Amino acid sequence: MLSANNPYGNVVLLTGASSGIGRSTAILLAKNGFRVYGTARNVGENEDYQNGFIHMIKMDVCSDSSVLEAVTQVLNIEGKIDILINAAGMGISGAVEECSAQDAFNQFNTNYFGIIRTIGAVLPLMRKARNGLIINISSVGGIFSIPFQTLYSSSKFALEALTEGLRIEIAPFNVKATLIEPGDIKTGFTKARIFSYKSDDSVYGERFHAAIAQMEYDEQNGKPPETIANAIMRVIRKKNPPIRTVVGAMYKAFVFFKRIMPSRLVEFVMTQMYPNSKKKSVRDV
Repeated sequence: MLSANNPYGNVVLLTGASSGIGRSTAILLAKNGFRVYGTARNVGENEDYQNGFIHMIKMDVCSDSSVLEAVTQVLNIEGKIDILINAAGMGISGAVEECSAQDAFNQFNTNYFGIIRTIGAVLPLMRKARNGLIINISSVGGIFSIPFQTLYSSSKFALEALTEGLRIEIAPFNVKATLIEPGDIKTGFTKARIFSYKSDDSVYGERFHAAIAQMEYDEQNGKPPETIANAIMRVIRKKNPPIRTVVGAMYKAFVFFKRIMPSRLVEFVMTQMYPNSKKKSVRDV
């Protein structure tokens, strides 16, 4: 159903819905009358949500056939998908020198190619209906490349470029695309981080551990995922969503200053923020 507060429709396909930002978004949308089809690689029994409709479907964004099968399941029930929210993601940390090509592929396979797969499966439906909204969950790390999390930042930088170009391509079909750029959010992402770090005698050892400790400290002291869910809800209610939405006043300020600061000054600030940290990793406490 279309309305002033819901210009696209109420059928949502949401990846990464089993935890973190995805789960919080699913719950919020369901409470506001959306029919949410959440996906995850491992899905148990569907929970009984008293405040709305959420149906979980098994889907691996790294598999073409899995994505198509999940989309087909939704179509068999609803006949359409009005909103696609790409929230599935993962992070690999390590020095670039110590990351393999396979590490890089694994990072991109979820965070970038996974989104290519979901868009490829859903966009033809939206285009034919001449209606739809695609929301890609990026990161402030897609604007600032974070040392020792460079593969993750690279995947988000690529997602930024993908979404900017996509918006122009699909505009004639009345389909919209937009980016949500969170900063540090307190979710299970921290403990799920994968490391390509090789050994304690690495030349990057001390700086690597310091940078990771800072990242984990910031994440675990960050905003709750409901903050991002609320930002997503605000975007869904806009007929003409912005290209990007940075969430959080501090991060908005960082992004603004990057636009006007010399690149070397940005690099200096990032150097001071990460490799010199003395905070302990959550794995060390």
